[in-house]
Amino acid sequence: MSQTVLLAEDDRAIRHALERALTLEGYQVTAVADGVEALAQAHRTPPDVLVLDVMMPGIDGLQVCRVLRAEGDRTPILMLTALVETQDRIAGLDAGADDYVVKPFDVEEVFARLRALLRRTSETNGAPVDVPPKPAPEPVGRLIEAAGLRMDPQARRAWRGERELELTRTEFELLELLVRNAGIVLDHATIYDRIWGYDFGPGSKNLAVYVGYLRRKLDEPGAPQLIHTVRGVGYVLRED
Repeated sequence: MSQTVLLAEDDRAIRHALERALTLEGYQVTAVADGVEALAQAHRTPPDVLVLDVMMPGIDGLQVCRVLRAEGDRTPILMLTALVETQDRIAGLDAGADDYVVKPFDVEEVFARLRALLRRTSETNGAPVDVPPKPAPEPVGRLIEAAGLRMDPQARRAWRGERELELTRTEFELLELLVRNAGIVLDHATIYDRIWGYDFGPGSKNLAVYVGYLRRKLDEPGAPQLIHTVRGVGYVLRED
């Protein structure tokens, strides 16, 4: 069965072009022109994934995302944004989005990001997917620990000391990867492959944005920084 996409984009040309491209790629697409229609359609017929433009009249993409997350809807959300500042991208992640693409975008990048989001959702739900197998999941109640962090992969919960961390799906998976490889420098390509299933190239700021946002959630006054940048290579988790 084809996977369903709810696309909300107020620019008619972009909406029609992306709807056609997604349809040719094999998705069942419902395209709407604003956030009000997007919320109504999401409530009426929940899709497998949402693609939301950030800047729309009335209710924008960020507001749609916040409403759905407040309702407990965990459907993966890909944001389309013409805003290129890091703070703008962080606003989308803070609203509950799982990923974003900056306009103007290559439609192949949109396809790759959607595949990654849907694959991760299938894995979380236990559905079979056509991807290389990953290590067996930890037994229920089995924690992984490093650098003062504890994570329960089954419950998808994480703590620094006694403080529980509120993490999005992508943040959790990124932190889990770093914790499992504590003390090892992971290069950008490895992280992109393990988290997104696709290397978006040296010009992408996606990973840097997620690392920055994760650092903000991990940091504590007077405590050492845990995620370190190895310039030109990647990132490593260690407690200095």
